[in-house]
Amino acid sequence: MRQAYLVGVAGGSGSGKTSLVRALREALPAHLTCTISQDDYYHPKEQQAIDPNGRVNFDLPSAVDLDALERDLRTLLAGGAILRKEYTFNQEGKEAGLIELRPAPIILVEGLFVLHHQPVRDLFDLRVFIDASEASQLDRRLRRDARERGYGADDVLYQWEHHVLPAYRSYLLPYRHLCDLHVVNELGFERAVRVLRDHLFNAAEKLVGAGVQAP
Repeated sequence: MRQAYLVGVAGGSGSGKTSLVRALREALPAHLTCTISQDDYYHPKEQQAIDPNGRVNFDLPSAVDLDALERDLRTLLAGGAILRKEYTFNQEGKEAGLIELRPAPIILVEGLFVLHHQPVRDLFDLRVFIDASEASQLDRRLRRDARERGYGADDVLYQWEHHVLPAYRSYLLPYRHLCDLHVVNELGFERAVRVLRDHLFNAAEKLVGAGVQAP
C-alpha cells in the first residue's frame, strides 16, 4: 500500500521549480515532506552527449538516470529511506555531499524530465507544471548560473539557444496538457503556494490521521 502522496513539479529551466518546491516545504510542517531533485540523478560528465560543436549537452533525458529516480521513488513510497550523492553541477573543487531521503506523507519531486519519463510520470498523484515566459526564464537562468554555478553569460546563452530551448519544446511542453495544475510564475506564485499547501495538508491528513497540526 502506498504510504505517501507523490507530487511531480515540472517546468522549463528558470521557471521556478526549485523555488516552488522550497516554498511548499516551508509552508508545511517539516515532518510531512520529503523533497527530491532530478538534478541529483545526472550521469557523470564523461557520459553526457556531445553536440555538433563539441559542447556537452546536459539538456537531454538521456543525461539523467531516470530509472534510478523511479527506483528511489518506489522505495520511498514503500516506506524505505535512500542515500544519494548531491549533484555539484561540475563545479571544480566542490565535493558532493551525501543526501539522506527519508519517507514522508508528502513527497515533492522536481525536474525537467519527470513528466517525459512515463514510469516516473505514472507514479505521481498530482502533476504540476510551472510556467514563465521564455524571456523570464532566460533572465533567471543568467543570474542563477552566474551566482550559483560560476557560468559566464556566453556559456549560458549558448546552452540556452542550442540545448535548453530545444529540450523545453521537445521534452516538456508536450506533457503540459497532462498536468493537473498550471502555476504561472511571471510575477510570483504566492497564491498557488497557498492553494497547494492546503491541498497537500489535506492529503497528508488522510494518510496519517487527524492528529496532523495545520500549518
